Amino acid sequence: MPKLIIIGGGPAGYTAATYAGRADLKPLVFEGAQYGGQLMTTTDVENFPGFPKGIMGPQLMEEVRAQAKRFGADVVAEDVTAVDLTVRPFKVTVGKREETADALIISTGAGHKKLGIPSEEKLWGKGVSACATCDAFFFKEKHVTVVGGGDSAMEEAMFIARFASRVTVLVRSDKLRASKIMGDRAMKNPKITFEWNVEVAEILGDAKVTGVTLKDTVSGETRELACDGLFLAIGLVPNVSLFKGQIELNDRGYIVTKPGTTETSVKGVFAGGDVADWKYRQAITAAGTGCAAALDAQHYLEGMEAGE
Repeated sequence: MPKLIIIGGGPAGYTAATYAGRADLKPLVFEGAQYGGQLMTTTDVENFPGFPKGIMGPQLMEEVRAQAKRFGADVVAEDVTAVDLTVRPFKVTVGKREETADALIISTGAGHKKLGIPSEEKLWGKGVSACATCDAFFFKEKHVTVVGGGDSAMEEAMFIARFASRVTVLVRSDKLRASKIMGDRAMKNPKITFEWNVEVAEILGDAKVTGVTLKDTVSGETRELACDGLFLAIGLVPNVSLFKGQIELNDRGYIVTKPGTTETSVKGVFAGGDVADWKYRQAITAAGTGCAAALDAQHYLEGMEAGE
């Protein structure tokens, strides 16, 4: 039986695995079929320490993953299907396989928010996407819209502009939430324009996206805008479906950790990265809390062995 299981394989999970491996805990890591977290769909990462010229998101994750494996982490590219936190040791189910462990680190991250309208699901993959690095190539010389006003929306718009002939950013308010440097970059791009005080009421098209219906957030008036694609960059939702009803969540749906620690409401269960961080949501803060989770788990397991 492994002493420690880590669920999730982004910067938090891999960093936790590196620290746990160095502590000779031999962690079992279920990184998921879509391993690497959000950085696998990120282009240039310019703010991660140690890379003055920047690094591609997938490359960074491959390096961190390899580092975790170097120190003895058993990394499995499968999705956890069920977790039981009511028993000791804890039970983790992956398909027909069941593992138990004395301590768990949850680092399942967060996923992209959606608009919640029927046409979104109907046209998903037919012009609607949440991953520019995955799908921008298919919109060469097309007009594409991007929904959002934060840094991720600016990054999506700038990446799509490498391929599309025109990119329109749809912003709910009259100003951006993005950092000044990211907003300035997007506004200086000749291919990128902005529509202010609008929200998407409907996505038009049958077999593929042909346009969107925009609703003015001030006047309530609606109008149509022709386009060939719609990319969502409107925020994140923590991936906590496995743990609902078993662990304390805040009103935003994120796992609650005790102040100054990565401890959750369940003794022996720790959380790091975006699944518990609704405020910062950066690769470096995820890595930092992954480190903290491993150290907290190590201390907890040492206490168990000492009979504390």
